[in-house]
Amino acid sequence: MSLGRVKLKRPWLIAVFVIEISAFATPDFQNDIRPVLARHCFKCHGPDEKTREANLRLDVPPKEGLLIKLIDRINHKNPDEIMPPTSAKKPLLESQKQLLVEWIQAGAKYTKHWAFIPPKAYSLPKIRQPSWPSNDLDYFILARLEANGQTPAPEANRYKLIRRLSLDVIGIPPTLEEIREFVEDSKPNAYERLVDRLLDRPEYGEHWALPWLDLARYADTNGYEKDRPRSIWPWRNWVINAINEDLPFNQFTIEQIAGDMLPEATQDQRIATGFHRNTMVNEEGGIDPLEFRFYAMVDRVNTTATTWLGLTLGCAQCHTHKFDPVPHRSYYEMMAFLNNSTEPELSLFTPEQKKQKKITENQIINQLSHLPIDQASYETWLKSKKRTSVSWHTIIPTKMKANIGWLELLEDQSIFARGDTSKHDTYEFEFKDLPENITGLRLEALPDERLPKGGPGRAYYEGPKGDFFLSEIAIHSDGNSLEITSGTENYAKQWIGSGKSSAMAAVDGDLQTGWSASGREGKHSQAIWQLAKPLTTSAIKLQLDFSRHYSASLGRFRLSVTTQNPPFKAKELPGDIEELLTKRDEMRNQADRNKLRLYYIKNAKENSKAREKIYKLYKKLPSPPTTLVMQERPVSHLRVTHRHDRGEFLSPREIVDPKVLPFLPPLDKDMPRNRLGFAYWLVDPKNPLTSRVVVNRLWSALFGEGIVKTTDDFGYTGAYPTNLELLDWLAIEFIRQGWSQKKILRLIVTSSTYRQESQMGFRLSAEQIRDSTLKVSNLLHQKIGGQSVFPPQNKSIGEGIYGGSSWKTSSGADQYRRSLYTYRKRSMPYAMHGTFDAPSHETCVARRETSNTPLQALTLLNDRFFIEASRTLGTWATQQPDENIIVINALFQRCLTRLPNAIEQQAMESFYKKTYARFSSGELDASVFAGSSKGDVKTQATWTALARVLLNTHEFITHN
Repeated sequence: MSLGRVKLKRPWLIAVFVIEISAFATPDFQNDIRPVLARHCFKCHGPDEKTREANLRLDVPPKEGLLIKLIDRINHKNPDEIMPPTSAKKPLLESQKQLLVEWIQAGAKYTKHWAFIPPKAYSLPKIRQPSWPSNDLDYFILARLEANGQTPAPEANRYKLIRRLSLDVIGIPPTLEEIREFVEDSKPNAYERLVDRLLDRPEYGEHWALPWLDLARYADTNGYEKDRPRSIWPWRNWVINAINEDLPFNQFTIEQIAGDMLPEATQDQRIATGFHRNTMVNEEGGIDPLEFRFYAMVDRVNTTATTWLGLTLGCAQCHTHKFDPVPHRSYYEMMAFLNNSTEPELSLFTPEQKKQKKITENQIINQLSHLPIDQASYETWLKSKKRTSVSWHTIIPTKMKANIGWLELLEDQSIFARGDTSKHDTYEFEFKDLPENITGLRLEALPDERLPKGGPGRAYYEGPKGDFFLSEIAIHSDGNSLEITSGTENYAKQWIGSGKSSAMAAVDGDLQTGWSASGREGKHSQAIWQLAKPLTTSAIKLQLDFSRHYSASLGRFRLSVTTQNPPFKAKELPGDIEELLTKRDEMRNQADRNKLRLYYIKNAKENSKAREKIYKLYKKLPSPPTTLVMQERPVSHLRVTHRHDRGEFLSPREIVDPKVLPFLPPLDKDMPRNRLGFAYWLVDPKNPLTSRVVVNRLWSALFGEGIVKTTDDFGYTGAYPTNLELLDWLAIEFIRQGWSQKKILRLIVTSSTYRQESQMGFRLSAEQIRDSTLKVSNLLHQKIGGQSVFPPQNKSIGEGIYGGSSWKTSSGADQYRRSLYTYRKRSMPYAMHGTFDAPSHETCVARRETSNTPLQALTLLNDRFFIEASRTLGTWATQQPDENIIVINALFQRCLTRLPNAIEQQAMESFYKKTYARFSSGELDASVFAGSSKGDVKTQATWTALARVLLNTHEFITHN
């Protein structure tokens, strides 16, 4: 007996199980067989060799014995022999067994996974109703319908079309005026012109930004236990503007992945890189920032894979993917592309603000310089400071290094620390050609606006701080440790743990003690150490240790030595001022004299009130918003990426280089192996996934379900496309149209397919429900962009949240802004949004799950927001001069876009009369329903009650 190409010597083994089938019904490997194998077999017999059972892989050349064995084992009667084993709790259905047998009978033909091969340029299929298609898309739908013996549904009426189109394009329902304009428009192409009007509205960008924010896990707080605020809303503004401007999706991608690396990158392109700054940040005390940076990188890899490739790459963090062909090592090779960035905060000064800042700063210095002083007091101050001043010589290292980051010498001969920090940072220096007979060493901790809180440190404890903790300083010469006999500091935090902070505590050999200037952030501090005897050599090695249960290294500092005889002590005077004081009077130029005088004016007790008045000018300085961005590290300081065994931070293994996934097209040879090259690869037309994934998500948003149902999984366990030809055609068309999202959206919504009548609907998103309610009640504040707002919600929502609730309800019109702008606190999502399945924004979400719960109906009926909207609608209805039936129809149309039928109209009339009678009799308290409204309370309450009914209908919260 022959099964396709495989001759079987023992046909009786399968005779029991095989049912003769027509040759025309051969199971398709991609659609029928691979999903069965992926769900039931790949876990134990798939790509991951570490967990492979019996050393058997499924993807082997077809051999008679193995094929017979497969059929035998899936049909075995012995529970110890059957496959999948009973312990897996994933038994095959009889229909699945039959598919496998039929596939083997047909020759067990294998084809490469459909999603991993380039989209095929299909010709338009032949159809029997050439008058039905409105554009090329319709040919694929109609051909499939005709093949199944079906016909298209009729076109929906204009009321349904404008509601459907408005909700899909701008996310909110149309107004009565917009409905009337479209319904009564008798000009040609009325529908197409409506589409264009909606695409041109700024609300388009707001609506389509929302699913992108889900993918980007956008939130206004850092997450984890502390969940403190962050400023990244300018990135949200960028997304809205980019979508409204129809920035091509390939450029949209490149700017978000690597905008900072583009030639002469603009401020907007740097803002765009905030996409991957949306990761959560752990600010708990005592954490290792490197560990949680690693887990942020894991999140970035997984998010990138879901957003652009439609792959569930997370499995490969710990082991070779059980289902998809992603080796464990490849996961970290992909991470290496993204792993060479620093994460600064960008101040968004406009050119005008920068100009005004410079003018104000010069104005302050000018006014301070011209303050009158008592010359005698100034001369006395100069003489007293000169007597105690010490001549210091700034020393420049010939070599310097940090154990993790790197050190950079600045123009003023200070040193700036860059890169990562840890709980144990060390800075090492070598100095040569030093002055003879050095007697002391000075360390100046210098403020810098680039550092947290203005520096001078880079401490990270419950978030970034500006302090530091120098636990030990060691000086060596000729291999010998130099003895330090005394040390002083101009300022020290009083207590560190159980001991005092001091310069001498940094030379006691105990890493748990040291010197800290905590509490003096943004200001100069210094410590001085006196050597036991003058240094006789001209070279030393210096090491600074920063060890704490949190990272606490110095950010900017300067090192200098003196040959003067001790004693000498640390001073409040900055080093540059003390250097001027050590000069002879005749050696000071005018700039020196002005600098000394200005320092005196800023610090002397006299003129303190005048100084305060001048300093008030600082309040006029603009306070620009800030946002989180990515910035590539220099090539000379590339961050090393390791493979981590079992995905554990503490188990780094071999170093890996940046490489794309092995089963996808390679990165072009002329592309850089960094974030920018990776961004170009993601949107390379040769990449078979990106364009498919994007158009599929768009289709899913419009129709409630994607052509590939698993919008977040195009891998082996994902669903097979319901119409692969259409998906590929759309993907190719998307690229051909210049990656224009507006053009591809317009193509779909102007198709006959989209315009069909539909009996099935899907629920609106949480944000759409709230925004629709704001729109129909005329409460919506349509300001575009800006900071997040706090609409009212019950204060009890914040109970049990770490640190309590920080929900401070916005005032005025900000309460009624679109839900896109609602403040997203990860540990306390806006309650109404959560009720209607909005995510917590902790991880990337490509597909929201939809639930149906009693709480949703209760929210629509009793939440204060919906009550206020009902009252506003009730007030509007009360103010209408028309008779009740006309107002009822208008109220119905305002909420549901269409006119009521006779039964609905009669039901509403009856409800109005009965409810009004109950208010009139006192059975119901009209003031409770009407609120604080004036005038006819009973009428107002009745209309409010009717509005509540309409806002609580299934139709109001459903996409038709």
